[in-house]
Amino acid sequence: MKPSAENHETVNASEPQVSNRLLTVPNIICLIRLAGSFVLIPIAWQGRNELFLWLFVFLAMTDWIDGKLAILLNQRTIIGARLDSWADAALYSALLFGVVTMYGDRLQSELAWIGAAVLTYLASTAAGLWKYRRWPSYHTRAAKTSWFFTAVAVVALFTDWSIWPLRVAAVAVCVTNIEALVITLISQSWRADVTSVYHAWRDNKAA
Repeated sequence: MKPSAENHETVNASEPQVSNRLLTVPNIICLIRLAGSFVLIPIAWQGRNELFLWLFVFLAMTDWIDGKLAILLNQRTIIGARLDSWADAALYSALLFGVVTMYGDRLQSELAWIGAAVLTYLASTAAGLWKYRRWPSYHTRAAKTSWFFTAVAVVALFTDWSIWPLRVAAVAVCVTNIEALVITLISQSWRADVTSVYHAWRDNKAA
């Protein structure tokens, strides 16, 4: 009999993992990103644009660093995948609060782009919570790409360079969220670190 989605957890990686413990180097970095995301909120409230930008860029870089260290140090864990997703969600939420608080007037014409990104994220997350009672933690290649576009968009917005990177980032985020939704729909059990919807489909077919 197959295990239910409620008690079956898989990290989709060929590398061995350490036990499901919290205090690993990548997890500590995730905790720093999670805590730093809450620090961004009062900074945005005070209108300290430059400080907000620099702290956001630093926190966004930790998202790339913790993933690399998890592989290099052989410290990929299920709790780490979850913690990474929670930290990302907190950082996205703080970013949304910050740009609305400090650039709300300028972003009035961009509400459709921002709204689409937010709604698709909520839909993909809700689907994972409904099906698995767990936060989706796929960390696809598309997600990493959309994070890069988002970081560029933030720099462009805060430096008054251009609004177009924001629109590109919004499209990238929507594509990422739609792919995550499809992965949830086709996967039989909760999984972490899925490269793409193709890999999810291939693994399901092989199961």
